[in-house]
Amino acid sequence: MNSRPMNGWLALSPLFVFLCIYLISSVAVGDFYAIPISAAFLIASVYGILICRGKSLEKRIATFSEGAGNRNVLLMIWIFILAGAFAATAKEIGAIEATVNLALRILPGRLLYAGLFLAACFISMSIGTSVGTIVALVPVAAGIAEELAAGGTAGTFTSTPFITAIIVGGAFFGDNLSFISDTTIAATRTQGCSMTDKFKANIRIVGPAAILVAILYIVMGTSVSVTPDAGAIDWILLVPYILVIALALSGMNVTAVLATGLGVNFIIGLIRGSMGWPAFLSAIGEGISGMGDLIIVTMLAGGMLELIRTNGGLDFIVNGMTRKIHGKRGAEFSIAGLVALANLCTANNTIAIITAGGIAKDITERFGLDPRKTASILDTFSCLIQGMIPYGAQLLMAAGLSGASSISIAGYLYYPFVMGLFAVMAIIFRFPRRYS
Repeated sequence: MNSRPMNGWLALSPLFVFLCIYLISSVAVGDFYAIPISAAFLIASVYGILICRGKSLEKRIATFSEGAGNRNVLLMIWIFILAGAFAATAKEIGAIEATVNLALRILPGRLLYAGLFLAACFISMSIGTSVGTIVALVPVAAGIAEELAAGGTAGTFTSTPFITAIIVGGAFFGDNLSFISDTTIAATRTQGCSMTDKFKANIRIVGPAAILVAILYIVMGTSVSVTPDAGAIDWILLVPYILVIALALSGMNVTAVLATGLGVNFIIGLIRGSMGWPAFLSAIGEGISGMGDLIIVTMLAGGMLELIRTNGGLDFIVNGMTRKIHGKRGAEFSIAGLVALANLCTANNTIAIITAGGIAKDITERFGLDPRKTASILDTFSCLIQGMIPYGAQLLMAAGLSGASSISIAGYLYYPFVMGLFAVMAIIFRFPRRYS
């Protein structure tokens, strides 16, 4: 235990070190692909260990390791490993190519972008997990981007980061609204309101944002004047993705879903003769290796953020955000800022909501706010920040599956930003008001 409390800004400084190293270095070389995010996290983590007071080096490293080996961090890593293996084996048997061909047949021309966005919204709403939606659809999105480039329609709005961002944006829609989403459960439990009531309040805020973004994608889709020729659709090869989506919709655990999909990939490859046992193992190895940097970043981020928490960084944020509040708007903005900063420091929107939930409930009761609105604010602003940080699980997963950098994907994430704008307007104009 520290002999005396660490200064709040000093406790938060590892996060600032990381952001400075990554962003400034990337700007200096003019290429966000050139600076490995893992290197920036490593330096910031070493700095975080060095500034700890009142602990031996062994105990400092132990604290860091506890964060890196947190059960939520490890669960995410298992998902990353299975997702990489599933994506690689699906590609090996030709499932991605078959799914891309089907998508190009169903969603031609200007409806392609809007269709992908609405599909991601529907699936994420149904399965309650943005990561599961990204796992299922990002490989398809990356394949469509390649087909568009091959068809002569390459450009900024047909690039892999852009089309991947369409899926990620739609994934955040369900993460924010789904009745079985961890964020919805956390937000409603901490505020003591029902999921149905929270949904009714939340949809009034983010529903118009989703409609606006869908219209935007229809307009932007006019640039895709020529749809690439879709090859023949092998319906058997569609089974892995259909099965993964169906099992996820049924409520099965995402790790079990991916493990089942992996087994189906092997059976189809074996029956078709496109992938035997050695090729199956090789594809699994390649898929896991492709997630290597993502796994390292996840562990480094978990360890660094645990140092920030134990040194009082999160408490410093909470105290600073709640010190001077005036009126209902100020109270709601303080809750939004509180969960946003907690999310910035934890890189996990569910944990951020749990961290800020108790303080948010106190503010709600003190200023007579509607707990349904408070739950919506917690969920919406945590999803906004989660869509902005390049070290969040969703962007890291999308980057690992698509081959694009998380920074480049974040630059095209229209839905989270539009959602955030509507959420700010809802606070300013006090909408929605209390309803029976």
